[in-house]
Order: sequence, then structure tokens, then C-alpha cells
Amino acid sequence: MAEGEREGGVNEVQSRVEAFKNALNGGKLLLLTQPHARIHALAALGVSCLGFVCGVTAIEWALLILSMTLVWVTEALNTGLEFLADEVSLDWRERIKHAKDVSAFAVLIAAIGAAMIGALIFVPYILRFFKVTDP
Repeated sequence: MAEGEREGGVNEVQSRVEAFKNALNGGKLLLLTQPHARIHALAALGVSCLGFVCGVTAIEWALLILSMTLVWVTEALNTGLEFLADEVSLDWRERIKHAKDVSAFAVLIAAIGAAMIGALIFVPYILRFFKVTDP
């Protein structure tokens, strides 16, 4: 038996499948419970469509995907922290408020950074489309 493999490899596969299902359930919960996550989903869809329409380069795609991923990761971590903090106490507590505020700030910074990268990539394409500048 290989190192790290459980006896009867099917259990290991089932375990991985369950872990994947749990992760997808987390994404579903994120979208169902968080209005900002739905905004991020619409923004990601819009950016992806615009990227295809504009024919962005591979490097530009990489930057866009990295930016969108960072926003999603920070939103998911922020939501997880909020769920956990609310489980600890629904009463107002200053340190819990600080933790929530700091994690929300992480999402804000990621979203601002993603918007800046999006502007740097898409503004030249848009200006060319409207013939505001020479190609």
C-alpha cells in the first residue's frame, strides 16, 4: 500500500468526493447568504464576457483571473469569519467587531485592486472601440 493510502482505496476516493461536495456547498451558502458575493458573481461574469469581447491577451487574462480569485477568496474568508464570530456570540463585542471590520477591509482592498486592474486592462480597449485614441 502506498504511503498515505487508506486500506480499500475506495474510502479515500469517497472521502475526497465528500470534501469536494462540502466545498461546493460552501460556495452555494456564500452565494445564497451574502449579497456582496452575488455582486462579485455578476462582476466576474461581466469581466469574463468583456474579456472575450475585447480579446484580451493571455497575460491580461491571468491578471483578471488572479484579481477575481483574490476577491472571491477574501469574500469567502470574511464570510467564514463572520459565521464563526456569530456562533461565538451574537452580543456586541468590540473585539469581534474589530475582527469583522478587518476582514471586511480585506475584501474591500481586494475589490478595489481588482477594479484598478480591470480599468488598466479594459480602458484602452474601450477607448479604441470608441476611437478616442489611435490603436
